[in-house]
Amino acid sequence: MGQFSQGFDIEDNNGIIIALNQGNEDAFDYVYRYYFRSLYTFCTQYVLPAEAEEIVQDTMMWLWENRTALLINLKLKSLLFTIVKNRALNKISHHKVKSKVHQQIIDKFDNEFSSPDLYLYSELFVIYTNAVNKLPEEFRKAFEMNRNQDLSHKEIAEMLNVSVQTVNYRICKALKILRVELQEYIALLAFFLIKL
Repeated sequence: MGQFSQGFDIEDNNGIIIALNQGNEDAFDYVYRYYFRSLYTFCTQYVLPAEAEEIVQDTMMWLWENRTALLINLKLKSLLFTIVKNRALNKISHHKVKSKVHQQIIDKFDNEFSSPDLYLYSELFVIYTNAVNKLPEEFRKAFEMNRNQDLSHKEIAEMLNVSVQTVNYRICKALKILRVELQEYIALLAFFLIKL
């Protein structure tokens, strides 16, 4: 990609860092649009596509939240790819732990219920639904449109008449709230394909 209408040039690393330092949303949007697809493709070498999208979204959110701490001589491309790779490797490590924890729980409940998966699923679904319903409305709406209706961030932005960046923010915030709210159940929710 070349230079967008905002006048940013991806080759001008220092200029982009300065703009980010100053909270320039156009600069962030430029970086987001320029790097998202390549970061996502890179990340899918390590994790599933849905997880790769989440990792890249979280990385971009981290970039925005830490924009004032970015150093001028920092190579933005190297930083973003390094963060994505580390988060992907952490996700792989997490999966191994989740698998072990899940097996331990199934072993525990296997003697108590004839169908532990069915019992656990119904209980977890209630807990999950309650947590989603407690989200602030704007976060919940964007989250449910993405997860339940399988709409892209762009489609949601068009339907809600907001920017893609706003949709990204709302979904990221919803995920962060849910991860805290449901931290005791994350391993089981992952097993039942409820992606957090």
